[in-house]
Amino acid sequence: MNVYKPSKIRNVVLLGHAGSGKTTLAETMLFESGSKKRRGSIEQKSTSSDYHEIEHEKGKSVFSSLLNLDWRGSKINLIDTPGTADYIGEVVGPLRVADTAIFALNAEYGVEVGTELHWKYTEKYNIPSLIIVNKPDNEYSDFQKTVDMAKERFGRGVVVVQYPYSEGEDFHAIIDVLKMTMYEFPEDGGKPDKLPIPDSHKAQADLLHNELVEAVAENDETLLDLYLEQGELTESQMREGLHQSLLNRDIFPLFCCCAKRNMGTGRVMGFLGNVAPNPLEANPPKSVDGEDVEPDTNGDPLMFVWKNSSESHVGDMLYFKSYGGTVKPGQDLVNHATGNGVRLSGLYWINGNKRGEANEVPTGDLAAAVKLKDTGVNDTLHPKGGKVEIEPIHFPEPVIRTAIELKHEGEEDKLGNALHQLQREDPSMKIEHSQELKQIIVHGQGEEHLAVIKHALKTRFNLELEYIQPKIPYRETITKTVRTEYKHKKQSGGAGQYAAVSMLMEPLTDHMPEHNDLKVRDTQEIELDWGGKLIFRNCIVGGVIDNRYMPAILKGIMEKMETGPLSNCRVRDLRISIYDGDMHSVDSNDAAFRTAALMAFKKGFMDAKPKLMEPIYNIEVTVPADYMGDVMSDISTRRGQIMGMDSEGSIQKIKAQVPLEELDHYATRLKSITQGSARYSREFSHYDQVPRDIQQRVMEETMEMQEA
Repeated sequence: MNVYKPSKIRNVVLLGHAGSGKTTLAETMLFESGSKKRRGSIEQKSTSSDYHEIEHEKGKSVFSSLLNLDWRGSKINLIDTPGTADYIGEVVGPLRVADTAIFALNAEYGVEVGTELHWKYTEKYNIPSLIIVNKPDNEYSDFQKTVDMAKERFGRGVVVVQYPYSEGEDFHAIIDVLKMTMYEFPEDGGKPDKLPIPDSHKAQADLLHNELVEAVAENDETLLDLYLEQGELTESQMREGLHQSLLNRDIFPLFCCCAKRNMGTGRVMGFLGNVAPNPLEANPPKSVDGEDVEPDTNGDPLMFVWKNSSESHVGDMLYFKSYGGTVKPGQDLVNHATGNGVRLSGLYWINGNKRGEANEVPTGDLAAAVKLKDTGVNDTLHPKGGKVEIEPIHFPEPVIRTAIELKHEGEEDKLGNALHQLQREDPSMKIEHSQELKQIIVHGQGEEHLAVIKHALKTRFNLELEYIQPKIPYRETITKTVRTEYKHKKQSGGAGQYAAVSMLMEPLTDHMPEHNDLKVRDTQEIELDWGGKLIFRNCIVGGVIDNRYMPAILKGIMEKMETGPLSNCRVRDLRISIYDGDMHSVDSNDAAFRTAALMAFKKGFMDAKPKLMEPIYNIEVTVPADYMGDVMSDISTRRGQIMGMDSEGSIQKIKAQVPLEELDHYATRLKSITQGSARYSREFSHYDQVPRDIQQRVMEETMEMQEA
C-alpha cells in the first residue's frame, strides 16, 4: 500500500443510531473508490466491516472496524462503528483518533437517541462533523423533517449542502446547492450526470445556496467583507471558508445520499478530500498534563493505542494512531505507562478483516501492531527519554451487572484468564471478583453487550456458563446503643484460652455525645474499604486488659464486620468503646481476645436493633418527551425517587435515585417501554435503609443458606 503524506490523510469516523446505514455507506465508499470490485451487503454477510460471526448472527455492527480507501490521491481512513448504545465502548475509542465525524441520519426517523449520544462525544472532543441524510428512497422519507430535527438538536450550524430532488420510490437525483448542480443517477447508481437545476427547484436552491454562503461568510471577517463587496464568494473562497468553519465546529454541512443504491457517496468523499481537515490541521489531543500534543512530522515516533483486537494465530492486534515522526518496524520504544521497552515488529495496514504489511506509518495515519508485550488500550509509546503521555480514553460506566456460574467445576482459572483477555480488548466492561458476595460479576453496557461477552467466552475460550442473578452488596449497621460482653473460656489440657471483653456499641453519627463513665485513652478512626467508618476506642482503666491485646480485639471486631449477622454482608458506621474485661496471666492470648471480641460484637449487634442498608444509584434517563410519563411511572414502581428533570428540545432528561436491586434488567425494560428510543446512565450515590419486608426476606434467605 502507498504511504501518504499527512496532508493527504483523512481520518473519518462513521456515527449514528443503529439502522442509519453506516456499514452500507462504508461499503459503498469502498466500492465507489475502487477499493472493492464488488459491493458487499449485510444480508449476504459480505461487508468489509461487519465480518465477525456474531455480527453475521445479529445482522448489525458489534465492533468498530478500520477501513481505508484512496479517493483521488487522498487516503481516507474510515472507522465504522456500532449504533447500539450497548456497544458504546466501540465508539469512544475511534472518536479519540478521528479528525472528522460523519453522522448518518435515517431520513425516516431523523435524529435518534443513539445519534445524540454520539454527538455529545464529538462536542466533548471538539471533532469537526458533517451530516449525511441517508435512505431518501424510503417510502416514509421526510428530508425536511430530518433537517429540522438536526437544527433543533445540533444548532444553527447545520447548513444544507444537498437535498433530494424527490423522495421515496422516485428518488434518483440530488440537488447540490454548493456546486449549484443537480446530480442525476442511473437506476443502479454510480457516476451521475451533472445537470442544471430544474426551474421548479431554482428558487429553493438559490435560497439554500445563499444560506450556505452567508453561514460561511459570517464565521470569517475577511470572507464577510468579500461577500458584502462581491455579493458572492468564489469556489476557492467557499472551500477555504468551509474548511475553517468545519474545523472550528461553526458549521455542520448536511449532505444527502442513498448508500444502498450507490447514489451520492462520491460527492461526500470529494468533500472530505477537499475540505475536511488532515491530521496536522485537526484539533490535537491533550496530554495527561492538559497540554496540546501537536503532531510533529520531523520529531520522534509517538504512538497512541486506541483499540485491541485478538486475532487467531497472531494474538493482540493493537490499533494505533501515529502522532509524531515515522513509525517503522524494528524501532525500540518505551511504553510510558509501564516504563518497559518494546520493539516494533509487525506493522499492518488494516482494511476490515484484511491486513497488509506496513513498512512505515507517517504522522497522522492509522495502523496496527502485533507482539507488543504488556501493551494495551490507552498506552502511549515513544523513544526512551520521551515525556509525553496522551490523555487516556475515558470509557463510560457500565449500566448492567450479572454473575457468572460455570457449568463445569475446575475452570475458574481458565475463566479468570479469559475475562482478563476480554477486558483488555474491551475496557467498557468491568470484572469484579467479589470476595464479599463470593461471585464473579460482569458489568456491561446492556443486555446485548453481556450477550456478546458470553458468546466470546463460549466460542473463543470453550467455556460453558450461565448468567445468574448477582447478589446485592448490602451493608449492615445498628440503630440503638447497647452494652455487650462476652467471656471466652476454653480448657483442654495444657494451656487454655481465657478472655473477657465488655464493649459499648453505638451507631456512628455526627456530634456524638460522650459518656461520663468512660475515659477514652486512645481512639482509632478507620476508613473502611467498603465505605463508612469504624471508630474504635480504648477506654480501659485499671489494667483489666493489657494494651497488647487491643489489636486482637480490633481484629475480632473487624472479622465479624466483614460478614454481618443479617446478610453476611459488611458492617459500617459504628463507634465501639472497649471499657472493661478480664484476662489471665497464663491462659490469655491474642486468639482468646479475638474470639471474645467477635462473639461480644455478634451478640451486641443483634440487640442493637440492626438495620440493613442497600446501595442507591443516581440514574439519568434520556428519553423522548412522548415516553416521559411511562418512564417516570416505571421508576416509581422500582422504589425510585425523581430528583429532577431537564429538557433539550423534545428530549427529556429524568434524574432519579433508585435502589440497585431494582435496576436489575432495567436497560431491557427501558428499551421495551420506549421502543428502544431511551438510554440511561448510572453511578453509585449512597446507602440507605431497606424497607422492613425486604430486610426480613434477606435475613430469611441468609439463614437458609447457612443451614444448607
